[in-house]
Amino acid sequence: MKKTGLLFLGIIFTIITFSQTQEPAISWDKTVGDLGTIKEEAGPQTETFNFTNTGNTPLFITNVRASCGCTATEYTKEPVKPGEKGFVKITYNPKNRPGRFNKSVTVTANTENPTTLLRIEGEVTPREKGIEDSYPKAFDDIRLVTSHVAFNKTINNQTYTDTLGIVNMGVEPVTITFENVPAHLKISVTPTVLAGMKPSEKHGGLGYITVVYDASKKKDWGFVMDRIDVVLNGVKNSKNRLSISATIEEDFTHLTADELAQAPKIEFDDTQFDFGTIKQGEKSTHNYSFKNSGKSDLIIRKIKASCGCTATNPEKMVIKSGETSHLTVTFNSNGKRGRQNKTITVITNDPQQSSVVLKVIGNVEQDSN
Repeated sequence: MKKTGLLFLGIIFTIITFSQTQEPAISWDKTVGDLGTIKEEAGPQTETFNFTNTGNTPLFITNVRASCGCTATEYTKEPVKPGEKGFVKITYNPKNRPGRFNKSVTVTANTENPTTLLRIEGEVTPREKGIEDSYPKAFDDIRLVTSHVAFNKTINNQTYTDTLGIVNMGVEPVTITFENVPAHLKISVTPTVLAGMKPSEKHGGLGYITVVYDASKKKDWGFVMDRIDVVLNGVKNSKNRLSISATIEEDFTHLTADELAQAPKIEFDDTQFDFGTIKQGEKSTHNYSFKNSGKSDLIIRKIKASCGCTATNPEKMVIKSGETSHLTVTFNSNGKRGRQNKTITVITNDPQQSSVVLKVIGNVEQDSN
């Protein structure tokens, strides 16, 4: 009986040992690669990680996943027989990434311990900055510091000025003019003509554009945008446009304590509507009710909805003290899918909260048909 039991245990041990040895096994030459010090302008750098299948069955790499988009991978995709070698290549692009780096790649294989973490490390020395770095936006032969002038918080009765640098990269002198300039903007160039680049120089004439923004003439509220055509030597290119934005707010700083106590006050019953889950193409509508709980007339200055929503103005844009009203918001899911988060901005003469943001959220399912 004892011999039978020992024989049975021996058979079990042999089966377990045999099954364990029938798996592939991965053995790496290294798991950390040091790229050392590299120059930013040197271009992509590649490190190769070699491995051997020290098991008894073919080895498959099933997935190679980088920790971020700055690494690219190449690896052995065919089965690696026992005793044979394979590789994983990791490429790092140092462009616009000066300084130390430590990146990882997760390798998954059909081994007992399926994942291996490979790392590359090193340091990127920054390249010498050129004129293109200081003036990154190109309008034909001229370059600009930016093509967007942003006047962030802008009081409705004040005037603001900003400048942006420009440089001529062409060999011919350039005269800059502007088209489609609205009445609330004044735009000028100093100097009026940018000199051309000489053979011994890296760039031509330097200058700057001055933008003067008169918010009192804009007669609008909240975030607004104007686009101005930039004309070079009388030639218009539709791609050469300045964007000039502002967020216009009402000036309440002159109000006394008594005037603030008598001011209007907007109060919404709710500021968020969740329409749940709807099918693509369906619409969902909600009424946002509000009340003027202040002591003087509430004036609705502006109602602006983000893409996908429409908001109808209330029946009256002037709400008396104690009166209630509502605005209707409709979300159109046509062309939308997945999680949605839309906003409606309501701007009033309430000095405590002149801008109220209403939210519309939900999920849109794509029709399987």
